[in-house]
Amino acid sequence: MGLQLGQIPFVVISSAESAEQILKTHDVVFANRPFSLAAQILTYDFTDIIFSPYGAYWRQLRKICALELLNPNRVQSFGSIRSEEISNSMGGVSVSAGQEFNFSQMVFSLTAGIVSRVAFGKKYRGHDEFVPVMEEMARISGGFSLADLFPSVKLLQVTSGMRSQLLRLRNEADRMMDGIISDHRERQRTEGSDEVDDLVDVLLKLQAGGGLEVPLSDDNIKAVILDVFIAGSDTSATIMDWAMSEMIKNPRILQQAQIEVRRVFKLKGDVDVTQLHELYYLQSVIKETLRLHPPGPLLIPRECGEDCEINGFQVKAKEKVIVNIWAISRDPKYWNDPEEFRPEKFINNPIDFKGSNFEFLTFGSGRRICPGVAFSMANIELSLAKFLYHFDWELPSDVKIENLDMTELYGFAVRKKHNLKVIPIPYTKH
Repeated sequence: MGLQLGQIPFVVISSAESAEQILKTHDVVFANRPFSLAAQILTYDFTDIIFSPYGAYWRQLRKICALELLNPNRVQSFGSIRSEEISNSMGGVSVSAGQEFNFSQMVFSLTAGIVSRVAFGKKYRGHDEFVPVMEEMARISGGFSLADLFPSVKLLQVTSGMRSQLLRLRNEADRMMDGIISDHRERQRTEGSDEVDDLVDVLLKLQAGGGLEVPLSDDNIKAVILDVFIAGSDTSATIMDWAMSEMIKNPRILQQAQIEVRRVFKLKGDVDVTQLHELYYLQSVIKETLRLHPPGPLLIPRECGEDCEINGFQVKAKEKVIVNIWAISRDPKYWNDPEEFRPEKFINNPIDFKGSNFEFLTFGSGRRICPGVAFSMANIELSLAKFLYHFDWELPSDVKIENLDMTELYGFAVRKKHNLKVIPIPYTKH
């Protein structure tokens, strides 16, 4: 479908078949991103993973992510950080037992804590200052801006206030990231460490090693870390928030997920990673959450590199293409009862979100698929399993299930507009 937004013509892809053409068959043709003012400023002139142009630098970043930053062994090595942060959050839940508790606020704080320690080695001392800046970046980078839709009217970048707002955020993040990088260099020079390298350590060592095809500058390192922080914390928290909201809204599903977790971990008395793979129903709950509430309802736009035919439709060079995964995920052609939250859709169903099933494209596909899927899922699965094992959850007495607000709020990820308020009740083991 063709769509004109301002001065920019878009092609909107709303079927799995056409999405496969874009993301697999003609992946190289659509491997680049269109211009975005927010991306240009916040990613240090398109030098991050998400927005960098397809080419040698992007391939190098992708390789660094796959082999150094987010490979399975490194994700596993962060297990103790993950467990400690979840335990700290559960302590906060326990203190609020029997009282109204802001679940949404807790999971966003949890994921920010995990990502902060993974990226910086510890909770950055300016953590409380850093997180709001990241949240504002995530909010402002979502959607379309007038400056992008009317590129010939350069004055819009100024009169809309967009440029000044973006520069303020970038400068605030820049100041904090300079301090983080400086601290890491000093620590590496004077102390060394027996601890697992955090992501800044890894990038600084690659930078100093000098063996890269394209040298990494400090700004490049900042751009990559900001990617990891915004995508890693915002997306994971949003998914957990929606998953718990849907389970609270559907008590049968909540009960079934809790029965499974408590059965699998009954003898241990706590949840650990060794048997998470046995939580088939919880995994289905997470998949159904990703289907019905994809963090990004539209994949980040692609730009066509040359004239191309997609299922009989001509896409011209330089045209912008959007894959509407929200529409595909709710299309009755691919899904039974698409508007209904029913995890049973995924029981004994091999469909997955790793890029080969084009009716389920939560994290994209092809060369530009999200490189942090394993990291995010590790955080989500363990956190939800522990929350379900150790607590029962109820709505406050003045909120009826049918009135639970599920309104969406758009940004980098589509959050719930209103925080989920629940009453945690510690589980008594029988």
